[in-house]
Amino acid sequence: MSVREVSKFLSFVLRHAPEEIGIKLDHAGWVRIDDLLAKSKKAGKRFDRAMLDEVVATSDKKRFTISEDGRFVRAAQGHSIKVELGLVPKEPPQVLFHGTAAASLDSIFATGLEPRGRQQVHLSMDIPTALKVGGRHGRPVVLTVAASEMWAAGHQFWQADNGVWLTDRVDPAFLSFDQSYDHQAQESPGPKL
Repeated sequence: MSVREVSKFLSFVLRHAPEEIGIKLDHAGWVRIDDLLAKSKKAGKRFDRAMLDEVVATSDKKRFTISEDGRFVRAAQGHSIKVELGLVPKEPPQVLFHGTAAASLDSIFATGLEPRGRQQVHLSMDIPTALKVGGRHGRPVVLTVAASEMWAAGHQFWQADNGVWLTDRVDPAFLSFDQSYDHQAQESPGPKL
């Protein structure tokens, strides 16, 4: 398997469907690496510890975390299954960004940003990252989230191991759309992830 194939496979089993290969994640999303490798092999997905280490080290989004003792691995965020990452609430920067498809704007400004199939809403610290995320769903646009205002109003934020900011939802009152970001997307849509 290539690095990309292993990364996609790990995203699937560590975020959404561990039961597909017969592994069990603990309450914090960790699985023993030896168990993951053995069950992956049994499911026809052959890769070794060196490949796993390469995937973790080279992931542009730092999707995975290996435990300090080197025996466990988990997805840094993005779970659709219930896990408790053990993150401590943290004061966010003044603004954060959310990339989405232009076709979703009416719905978002009606109901806000909701986790949908994930546990929490994912927010980026910069516009280029948000544009890449939005590009996965159609013509990308970037929403600005008034994160410090949300924090002051009592909303909690967490920062995942890979730097992605998480919150439970974002009300429309804390969202704005700057068309200059839309213009940037049209000039340079970025790679599809």
